[in-house]
Amino acid sequence: MKKIRSYFILILAAAFLSSCAGLNKMKKEAGDIKYEVTPQVLEAHGGLVNVTIKGTFPEKYFNKKATLALTPVLTYAGGETAFDKVQVLQGEKVMANNKVITYSGGDFTYTSAIPYADAMKRSELVLRTNASMGEKTLDFDPLKLADGVIATSTLVEKNAKGVIMPDQFVRIVPETKVADINYVINQANVRSSELKGEDVVALKDYIVTTTADPNKQLKGAVVSSYASPDGKFDENEKLSGKRGVSADKVLKNEFKKVEVAQADGFFSSLTTAEDWEGFKTEVENSSIADKELILRVLSMYSDPEVREKEIKNMSAAFEALKTDILPKLRRSKLIVNVDNIGRTDEQILAQMKSDPKVLSLEEMLRAGALTTDKNEKLSFYKAVADAYPKCIRAHNNVAVTSLCLGKPDDAIAALDKAKAIANNDVVKNNTAFAYIMKGEMAKAEELFNSMTAATPESRYGLGIVAITKGEYDKAVNFFGTEASNNLALAQILKGDVNRAKTTLESLTGEAKTALTAYLKAIVGSRLDDKTYALNALKEASSLSSDLRTALKNDLEFAKYFSDSAFAGMFQ
Repeated sequence: MKKIRSYFILILAAAFLSSCAGLNKMKKEAGDIKYEVTPQVLEAHGGLVNVTIKGTFPEKYFNKKATLALTPVLTYAGGETAFDKVQVLQGEKVMANNKVITYSGGDFTYTSAIPYADAMKRSELVLRTNASMGEKTLDFDPLKLADGVIATSTLVEKNAKGVIMPDQFVRIVPETKVADINYVINQANVRSSELKGEDVVALKDYIVTTTADPNKQLKGAVVSSYASPDGKFDENEKLSGKRGVSADKVLKNEFKKVEVAQADGFFSSLTTAEDWEGFKTEVENSSIADKELILRVLSMYSDPEVREKEIKNMSAAFEALKTDILPKLRRSKLIVNVDNIGRTDEQILAQMKSDPKVLSLEEMLRAGALTTDKNEKLSFYKAVADAYPKCIRAHNNVAVTSLCLGKPDDAIAALDKAKAIANNDVVKNNTAFAYIMKGEMAKAEELFNSMTAATPESRYGLGIVAITKGEYDKAVNFFGTEASNNLALAQILKGDVNRAKTTLESLTGEAKTALTAYLKAIVGSRLDDKTYALNALKEASSLSSDLRTALKNDLEFAKYFSDSAFAGMFQ
């Protein structure tokens, strides 16, 4: 019995030693395994770091009873992130359901991804291998496979193209005051009773008050005289002219002491021999029983004599016309044209700062458009929203200004108030940009797509979303032809580097930023134009301390890390 137990122990020991020898041999010869990593330098796209690893095992390497568990890990300063997927390989005698590598050799392809984090910009992709055979396990030495991570896709500017709802302020508003002088049939003299009429008296008072008001400017006076469309045309033509002369005297008498009225061209006159348009209007507004028939006659005949004859044939209707309609057409209209002069932009701004309550809604909104100080602009629009809580423009403009100040949460709060009034495309667009600034791209995309019509602003926003999703062709199409840093970035990421260079070179004014220079440096590096790249890096470094720090670790410029000119930028 003791001999049997001894033999059993010897068999177990031999098996254990054999497995140890097999695993040690595999560890020792691990350098014979060939690994190909795509991309050779890891990159971030769509918020993920993707990797594909192809491994090739030589003949007589893989022990038939061994199992290998391969775990790619991205290591960086302060931490590491393992890819969730573990590649398990087994020899041909292992009773399991993993990828089999035969003793004569074989290969595998591994693909996985991890979420990108900024700490990964200077990192290494390491392969950790755990070998096992029976109950024996052995860790191989970690193997560096690649560097990482190029994070150019994260340079997207999440800037808002908010849409302001404009004011409708008009500084000069035309105004017209009208009075009628009526005449007896076939007469042109102005009766004293007409001069005492309510509208004529009101016109006289209007002229007096307007002349004294510095915010009103007299522009001209017109006398328009008419004859009713009954009787002969040539007689009516003379009659309307005579009425114009008599009415003109009345009007000019009211302006005889007004200096501006003495200028040539201030007064003008018009005459209408037969007022068929006035006739039609009066009939339409009347209660005459046969008015539809009368209007049909007007539309059927263009000859005024035929019109008059046909209407007179309708004897009952014509009697009503004689008493209710025609007398109103024997008249002269006294017309005074005035410009109401509102506050100047300077006056509006001053008033908004001192006492905005005296301003109208449109003037208050105008004040918000006039100031260039963003904080002051915000306070102005908030004042409008407080004074006019049902004004969608006020809440919307508070939101857009908040976006300009980098306050997306404040913008959303204001837009919620605007949405309660009307959830229109402008509100949706601005809310979407607020979510872009918060990094909530799915919400932004949903809002942009819910708009009734695409706009340049919404397409720009969808371009930003497309970059964050790694959809660079879509992004370029969304951005269109208007040059921007984001368009150039999308062109770089889709591989159209020369076009990106053209885009960046076309940027001027406020559109040309430190990021423009940084992207130029990337373009120069990818085109192997060292001078262009380093000059752009110097510019970016001088314009932004944040970019200066970023470029030191950006693998886009790895080829320059040992270059003295590159190193000199940080001394």
